[in-house]
Amino acid sequence: MSFRSVAIRLTLLCVIFYSIPAQAQGLRKIKNEAFKRGEQLTYRIHYGIFDAGKATISVENENKQIDGRNTYHIIGLGNSTGTFNFFFKVRDRYESFIDEDALCPMIFIRRVDEGGFKFSQDMVFDQQYHKVNSSGKEFTIPNYVQDMISAFYYARTFDYTNEKPGKIDSVVTFVDNEVWTLKIKFVRRDTLDCDIGKVSCMVFEPMVQKGRIFKHDDDLQVWISDDKNHIPVRAQASILVGSIKLDLESYSGLPNDMAIVK
Repeated sequence: MSFRSVAIRLTLLCVIFYSIPAQAQGLRKIKNEAFKRGEQLTYRIHYGIFDAGKATISVENENKQIDGRNTYHIIGLGNSTGTFNFFFKVRDRYESFIDEDALCPMIFIRRVDEGGFKFSQDMVFDQQYHKVNSSGKEFTIPNYVQDMISAFYYARTFDYTNEKPGKIDSVVTFVDNEVWTLKIKFVRRDTLDCDIGKVSCMVFEPMVQKGRIFKHDDDLQVWISDDKNHIPVRAQASILVGSIKLDLESYSGLPNDMAIVK
């Protein structure tokens, strides 16, 4: 797996999740004060000591209705930059249409272009009847399963006020045509000195699968802003072929003030 694939996954894994039972009829309604249309987050990606790329993830200023329901349209882009374009050119695009009330995916689009390898995936979710059509193949899914993009935004709506060190939470996701349970541990609160200033953060450790990309199951750490936005400020990981770090470079359109330490 390329550094770009890992970088995108780091951005999308910078979260803590909870399972919420389905309502008896219709879809649930989740209170959301963490993000809104018009938000954009931009990250610098480091591979070892080198600047390797840029990643942006944004909530588009539009409301596309799907099956009569309002949606958030999320777009995530990842591009290699500088000399990395000569060695390993990357142009990745991820999209998710997320139900505005239930905060679960309705459509997921994935376009991967990494060093000559190209891959496309289109998923259409039927959350009420627990089915997903993935590029022509149908799968049964759990209640309110999340995709790679929607998981990030859904998790931002949770209340982390009383999160205790060592607490492990999990969520069921659908990735690469498989149901996957992500587990992540809260480690501590911290003040992070980064590109946008000093930020009060919560530190988490997603419990990753060692052997494929990571040496150990705790080789990934993420810093989440300790405010109502809950955005990833930094993610860093030791992998089998080096190290990768993502740093928040800029942000706009947040509904709440950032936890900047003055």
